[in-house]
Amino acid sequence: MKLVIIVGSVRQGRFGRRVADWFRAQAQEHGHFDVDVLDVADVELPRALPPDLGALSDVSTRPAPLRAVAARLAAADAFVVVTPEYNHSFPASLKHLIDWHFTEWQAKPVGFVSYGGHGGGLRAIEQLRLVFAELHAATVRESVSFDRHWERFGADGVLVDADGPVAAAKALLDQLAWWARALHDAREVRPYADA
Repeated sequence: MKLVIIVGSVRQGRFGRRVADWFRAQAQEHGHFDVDVLDVADVELPRALPPDLGALSDVSTRPAPLRAVAARLAAADAFVVVTPEYNHSFPASLKHLIDWHFTEWQAKPVGFVSYGGHGGGLRAIEQLRLVFAELHAATVRESVSFDRHWERFGADGVLVDADGPVAAAKALLDQLAWWARALHDAREVRPYADA
């Protein structure tokens, strides 16, 4: 199965790539997924959505850079979104990426890894659950959250006191693997559009 890890922040000096690299290593060690990392900072997103959002269901009408992104998302069996919490929510850059796609998320599981101040990004996760429900994706309950993330990783990028986060990552990946397999098999029997 294929897992796409999405790095949601584009802020200068962001911490997200460090968190995503740590989680990618956890996912690779877990062994149930082929892992692809999609960094929103590397995606050339158009500034405005088209006036007819129904047009987004036809990938061929999207701007060229987004056709490649859509193909990567469509090929995924599961997603993990790595997000900070900005102003009690998630970054606008992440929402913009999500909004440019629709069918790519449908009937697939989504997990979350968050980071932030004392709340560890949990408010960003709760808001993202609402967004993905609207897109017909299934969010899994388990997540990984780093409060005071700047204290959790050493200057070398290595996680300090890793036992709790490693256990949380395993629980998230176990749930994600179950849902990814179940929904993949269901889509094979009956495409979601026909549901």
